[in-house]
Amino acid sequence: MSFEELEQDPFDTHEFVERLAWRTMGTKARSQHDEFDPMLLHGAFEQMISDLKQKNRMVQQRVDKLEDECKEEEKKHWSRVVDLQRNNQTAYSHFEGLAERISVVATKVVHLGDQLEGVNTPRARAVEAQRLMSYLSEFFTDEPPKSAIFKEDNQLQLAAEIIQKLHMIALELPSTEKFNKARTKIAHKYDEIEDKLIKDFCKGHHNGDKRKMKRCASVLSNFKGHGRCIDTFIEETQKGSFISPDPFSEVFPLCKRSNELIQEVFTNPDMVMGKLVQNIYITKLQTFIQSKLDDQSDPEQYLKDFFDMYTRTSKLSSDLSQFKIGNDSSFLPKMSKVIFQKHLDNYISFEIKYLNERCGAILQRYYDGKNHQKKQIQSGGLSELRRDLQAKIGTMNVNINIGPTVENYGGETFLSQEVSINVLQETKQAFKRCQMLSGGSDVPENAVKILDILIKYLVLEHIDYAVEVGLQAIPVSEPKVAPEIYFFDTVQQANTLFHLFEKQFMDSAVPLFLVDGTDIVSTPLYADCLHRKRELRDNLESKIDTGLDRAVTSICNWVRYILTSEQKKKDFLPDDDSVLAQMGTPASAKVVRFLSGQHSMIRDNMDGKNVEIVLLELGTRLHRIIYDHLTQFSYNSLGAMLVICDVNEYRKCVKDFELPLVSQLFEKLHALCNLLVVVPENLKQVCGGDQLTGLDKSVLLSFIQLRADYRSAKLATVLK
Repeated sequence: MSFEELEQDPFDTHEFVERLAWRTMGTKARSQHDEFDPMLLHGAFEQMISDLKQKNRMVQQRVDKLEDECKEEEKKHWSRVVDLQRNNQTAYSHFEGLAERISVVATKVVHLGDQLEGVNTPRARAVEAQRLMSYLSEFFTDEPPKSAIFKEDNQLQLAAEIIQKLHMIALELPSTEKFNKARTKIAHKYDEIEDKLIKDFCKGHHNGDKRKMKRCASVLSNFKGHGRCIDTFIEETQKGSFISPDPFSEVFPLCKRSNELIQEVFTNPDMVMGKLVQNIYITKLQTFIQSKLDDQSDPEQYLKDFFDMYTRTSKLSSDLSQFKIGNDSSFLPKMSKVIFQKHLDNYISFEIKYLNERCGAILQRYYDGKNHQKKQIQSGGLSELRRDLQAKIGTMNVNINIGPTVENYGGETFLSQEVSINVLQETKQAFKRCQMLSGGSDVPENAVKILDILIKYLVLEHIDYAVEVGLQAIPVSEPKVAPEIYFFDTVQQANTLFHLFEKQFMDSAVPLFLVDGTDIVSTPLYADCLHRKRELRDNLESKIDTGLDRAVTSICNWVRYILTSEQKKKDFLPDDDSVLAQMGTPASAKVVRFLSGQHSMIRDNMDGKNVEIVLLELGTRLHRIIYDHLTQFSYNSLGAMLVICDVNEYRKCVKDFELPLVSQLFEKLHALCNLLVVVPENLKQVCGGDQLTGLDKSVLLSFIQLRADYRSAKLATVLK
């Protein structure tokens, strides 16, 4: 085996031993156990161990040799490091000496420069003064200045420098006739050169010569007419622009191009950029905006244009803020305020007036379309008593009016999702305008004013009014004809519309109460509005609960009226078994048909927990009415079978309520009716059955007493 196998990576000891064993024993030993020679394998292992030990000694010798060489190299390295440190210290000492010498020389040079400047400055000033006096003397004569710099256009820059200094000198001259004449000539030349510089500046602007523009602007910065230069630049910059009907689209590109030129030409670019923007805002945007907003004959269009113009102006200001415009960070917002100030001052009063008129018109148009005149509705216990008395008087054919009559308007709920969405849409847009057009601290208060209008027209004038009308339309508590109840539809629509109101309250109104990053929970106006919304919800739920209770009462009393007026004593004491073919009495059939219709109406017009609550109340009251009704009759065997059929129909009817409690009540009632048909011998056993478990013995006995054979069969002792 080669020792190269020991140097493989990774090296597996187990595989190495296996390969050694297989090579030693050969193929036959592996396939035939009789050929296996353990001594041969033992000798191979001993030989390999010996070889490995020899290999280990060789490797160890190499390791020792390499360690010795490494130590020797380390010594040499540290020796070189010591030499380098010594040389570095020497170089550092030389550097310090050189720095001291340079410092001494620099001090001498500075001193010499100061001495030279002290000698040269007075000389230069004297030369400059002599030169200025020479030029000044030309203005004391009656003839025009003869110096070439005042005549040649190629020396305009130098002439401007001279005349500017002469102008400053002229201001200091005494006010005599001699000096006044010279002062006038200097001022005339000053204006002449200034005009030439501005013309050169304009010429450079037309030709795109930025270097000439920069030179002229730099010279003019010391002249009185520097403002004229800037005004001229602003005027020239806008030539050929703002020819489209909409100036907003042109402002930013124009300012972007101009800003690049201003940065290269002017020494005070921030101020120039500010004047350019101010000029555009005042002369272009303000004119355009005023032409749009001066006509307020159409309030809706005016508010739309106002919001659009202000939004676009704010966005433009935000875009322009990337340019450095003066030192006032609020410059652009102030410009926007200046343009819109007149309209901003009257915004909220105009908004409130428009919303009142618009929302009022939406509701009035809806009621006019329904040919309905809104009426003042009185609610409360006294009003309900007068209504019920009026209903009773009406049945007596007596012409006495003491209260409102029941009017259901043909099932009209007077609730419209379209009307509500229109009102919500108007106020939603108003909330958006409020956030944009109101001052920061005024936003919450203005939002409350808009919310008041939303509450007035949607919640009070529409939803609450419809619920009140629905309450008045509910049949009286003791109807003499089948009641037509549309209040369930009113409940569903009222809840839907109030949910839309709550959603807009959270989505549009609540964000406006958050001012300057404050916690909205700590905002007093938010707490007040939230409390008011809860009061509105509680008031609506209270009226709905009242209406549902009246509706259930009317249904139950009509059922009682049917049973009382159409169920006869003899119905349950028949002599002929042919009555069983009817599978129930006509009164029960009429009750079931009526209840099925009311159940469908409740299911169709209500949802969620409201369905369960109403049906539970209706089911429990029906059970009480039917139970009390059945205990007023006496039953023979055929009548007992007939009443069981009646109760079975009632049971199947309420099973559709899908309420376990109601179903259980009617199951118990059905089980009680079975006591009317059980033979006397089995009566006690049936009373102890599972179906009647939990019922008091007095209840069981009261039902047994209804049997026609109660006395003859001596059933009084059954439960003793």
